[in-house]
Parts: sequence; structure tokens; C-alpha cells
Amino acid sequence: MPHEDGPAYASVVATVSLGGSIVLDLYEKGEGRSRQDPPSKDDVNGEDGKEERRAGDIEHGGSVPTWRILQEPGSLLVTTGEAYEVLLHGISPITRDTALGPDTVANWELLGNKERFADGVNERETRVSLTYRDVLKVSKVGIGLLGKR
Repeated sequence: MPHEDGPAYASVVATVSLGGSIVLDLYEKGEGRSRQDPPSKDDVNGEDGKEERRAGDIEHGGSVPTWRILQEPGSLLVTTGEAYEVLLHGISPITRDTALGPDTVANWELLGNKERFADGVNERETRVSLTYRDVLKVSKVGIGLLGKR
């Protein structure tokens, strides 16, 4: 589901991805491009019945992502400034990312192993995401629990 992290955090976040690769979708607030007709079951499921996304599919609430970022294992993604403050982000609950290539993935030229996605497909595997951020205001309850005053 596309979301923003909110004002409790500083406008910078660093995410280290471990395990499988994932596509992070970025959306402009209120600007999502939409398709008139909802996707059919054949649009969402591949020939083998696995759920997947194809270019042009409707995403979250009728919007398709403005940009897609492919996060490989061992990658670091730093989001700051307008990318953090103005855009929504989310990861689709699917098992396969499709239509991956230089025209559909914003960071394609920065990938360490483009050959892995030469067929345009990423079969999702277990991924661990380590996210680092600054909390701007810590509650008094939290401070009390941590023993700091």
C-alpha cells in the first residue's frame, strides 16, 4: 500500500536489503495514472497461476507507480529530500515482478547484476530490510522505558 512515513521522522531514510530482490514502487501524491478497466484475473496471474505485475497494471487504488526501484540483495537505498517528502512508496504484495528493464526500472543502470533480470522477471524470495532513520521527537514514555532522562 503506498504510504509516507510521516512527520515523526527526519526526511532521510537508509534501507539495506538482504536476501531476495524487491521492487519498490514510488507514487506521486494524488497524481497516479490509472486505467479505465480493472485488471482481469489473467492480467494479474501469469500462465503458471502465480500472481505477478505487468506493465500498465492497476496498482493500489487505481494508480500505477511513477517510478520503480529494483533493490538487489546487499544494496543500500538512501531516500531524502523531495523523494522522501513528496512521494509515496510501497511494495506490492505479489510473488513476481515483471516487465523489468531499462525503460521501466529507474535505477537499471546502477544494478550490480542486470543479467539476473535479463528475462524481465524477478521471482520474489524472502527479503530482510534494515531501515535506518532519525526519530525527531521521542515520547516521554519511550524515554522512561529506555531509562534515559
